[in-house]
Amino acid sequence: MTRLTMELADQIADATLAAGRNRNAQPLTVAVLDTGGHTVVLKRADGSGILRCEIATGKAWGALGMGLGSRVMFERSKNTPTFFTALAAASDGKVVPVPGGVLLRDESGHLMGAVGVSGDTSDLDEECAVAAIESLGLAADYGQNL
Repeated sequence: MTRLTMELADQIADATLAAGRNRNAQPLTVAVLDTGGHTVVLKRADGSGILRCEIATGKAWGALGMGLGSRVMFERSKNTPTFFTALAAASDGKVVPVPGGVLLRDESGHLMGAVGVSGDTSDLDEECAVAAIESLGLAADYGQNL
């Protein structure tokens, strides 16, 4: 089983920011959290907005808390808005249920943590996280099997 070290989290963050530059994204912020929801690495590109740290962390934290990518939460929120209102209250507003929160799994499928990205559209945020995770030989679990 691959362990999420600070070195690996740093590589994921750097690869995410590079993916954003390669896609001409707005300045991104990326949060890499361990399975306990603790921040291992948080990086923001020059010019990234002042709320982006909280949003990126909230996307990753919500994915970990619910055990599914934030894209799935976004899709489910359309049919169960009352549940997501309750989820916001239960999490003290920490959960950000829009695409860009991706569960990080090793090559065997074991959960290692989550990556959250904010700065451009939620779809592009998610795309950059997935590209970074996969470029390092890891698995991105973001709700691709909806």
